[in-house]
Parts: sequence; structure tokens; C-alpha cells
Amino acid sequence: MKNKILIDVERLKYPKSGIANVCISLIKGLDELKFDFQFTFYGPAKNIPKTKSDFKIINWKFWQKRFPVKTSGFDLIHTTHQLSEYFHNKKSRQKKVVTLHDLNFLHDKSSAKKVKKFTNLVQKNVGNADAIVCISEFVKEDFIKNRELFKLKENVVIDVIYNGLIFSENENFSSGRMCDFQNKKFILTIGVLYPKKNQHVLLEMMNHNDRDLVLITSAAKSDYKGLFLAKIKELRLEKRVHILENVSNEEKFFFLKNCEAYCHPSLAEGFGIPPVEAMYFGKPVFLSRFTSLPEIGGNLAFYFDNFDAEKMNEVYLKGLEDFKNDSEMPKKLHQHALKFSYKSMAESYENLYKKLLS
Repeated sequence: MKNKILIDVERLKYPKSGIANVCISLIKGLDELKFDFQFTFYGPAKNIPKTKSDFKIINWKFWQKRFPVKTSGFDLIHTTHQLSEYFHNKKSRQKKVVTLHDLNFLHDKSSAKKVKKFTNLVQKNVGNADAIVCISEFVKEDFIKNRELFKLKENVVIDVIYNGLIFSENENFSSGRMCDFQNKKFILTIGVLYPKKNQHVLLEMMNHNDRDLVLITSAAKSDYKGLFLAKIKELRLEKRVHILENVSNEEKFFFLKNCEAYCHPSLAEGFGIPPVEAMYFGKPVFLSRFTSLPEIGGNLAFYFDNFDAEKMNEVYLKGLEDFKNDSEMPKKLHQHALKFSYKSMAESYENLYKKLLS
């Protein structure tokens, strides 16, 4: 009889989020493997992709936080992010895997109240875990450094499995938006407008060049978003900054394929999906040196050593020159991105499930 595995993909409630993309990649990867398990996915059924395999689905309902789904029939539970509010309890015979994306709340100047809240929630998820999977070596090091904040099982496995992405083989992407910047040189950045993403430094940099800036973000409101919009007006960049919300994957790939370069000056990233996507399209990528980004970008990315606007622009222009002078660079970037494939991620998780259940 096959072992039964329950995978929590509840974050598919937010289908355009990074974690949702990882959940979809995991489902697709497992669907293509010849596995020895019976998988059930817990999440909003309408957002769970169709598969060839006979996967089962438990449809997410808002009231299930108060009246939990019964899990007694499963041999292993996989919680796909450390702040999940589901499946905190398990039977003694069951195994549990938790994917840890980051501990950013310890580093992003969060209030003491928020730090306590998130620490408690992470504890509920990892406290009875048999394996904690970190999405980068940086996250693993950060978790081990802060291990004393959490009570863990004595023999817990702490491992690294990189996020896996689905790269479309379609070359004919399009956007239905009438954007006047499409015929100009534009810098692309992707991410929620939030202080740790640090996008405002790109506005200062633009005062030293003639590029447009395209930001793909969510429609969510925040104090930082208000400050970002005010900064655009202050610097008189209204005609050169373009904020796009509710962008489909098809459109996102279109802008990635057509941008001059991708910039990601984030202060805190557990992994960093958009830079990898930009590399897949052979685009020059400019990153901060913080947290996991140097690990993901390796020696193929260009790095901002500080956020002085003039220095950033120097790095940007010098990076573009180096990129243009190396005809092999697009190919190198593409090959680097392929290391982070959904298939590799799914195989690594399947091997971990086998190890825990053997």
C-alpha cells in the first residue's frame, strides 16, 4: 500500500505570490515523477492546477482554522511555508516536513509584538517537524544562528532545497497593455512595495540616467507604497516610472524578455524568484549583497555595494558595458537559471519523503 502524503498549498489563495508559484512548481514536478506515494493537496481547489496523476484535493475553507481538517489517514504532512496556520498538530506515527522561506521578521525592523507573533507561529510549525527544509544556504545559516528561539525535536533534519521554477518555453509572450515605455530602454523590478524590498533607491538612481523604470507589484496598499508614490512626484519622474498591478505570468514574461536589465535592491530575501526568472531570459541582473541574493546570483550578477544613487548608476552602466562585451553572457545566465528548475525541487522533496518514511 502506498504511503499517503498531505501537502499544504493553502498559499494558492494568493495565486500571484512567490510562494504560490513554488507550490504550483512542486505540484507540476511531482506530477511528472514516477512516485510511490498517494498525494493529497490542501488548498483552494480552483487554483490548484490540473494534473495527469490521480492527486486528491481537500478544498480550503476559511473556517478550517477553527475546525481543522482531519489528518489521521496520512503518513506524512508537508507544510510549505513556516507561517502556515494549519496542521500544527500531528499523530505520533506521522512524519512532518516544513519549508522555511525566511526569518525576515527578525531583521526588517519589525515591532517587538510582530516578532513575538511570528516567532510563535514558526514554533507551531517547526516544533514537531521531522525535517525543516530551508530554501537557501543563507536561510539555513540564519535559522541555525537563531535556533535558540525555537524548541525543536532532538533529531530534526535541517536541509536545503532550492525553490524550483517553471520556465515557459513559449517565445511569443505578449501584453495587452498599451505602454509607451515598450519602445524605450527600461529597467524592470518585481515585488510588493514594502520597506525590505528597498525599491525607492532605484528612483534616486534614475536621476543619473535616462531609463524608464517598470515596477510589477500587487494592488495592496501600504505606507511604503504611499512614500514611494510621493518620491516619484518629488523627483518629477511621473513620466518615467510605470507601476503595473495584477500582471499575468504571460505579461510578466513579456516584460522580462523586453527589459534592458533587471534590478533587485532588496534588503531581505530568503531566495529571490524574479532575479532567476530574469536570468532565464538572459538579462543582466543587478542585486544587493544582502541575505540570499549573492548565493542565488553567483558570479553572473552585478552587485550594488551601497545605495548611493550615483554609485548605483555607475555599477549599472559598467555592468551593461561588461554584459554587452561578453557575447556568451546571455547563454551563461540562462544555464544558471535552469539549475533552479521545478523538476529538481520535486525530486529533492520526493527523496526526502522516502528517507523519512523508510
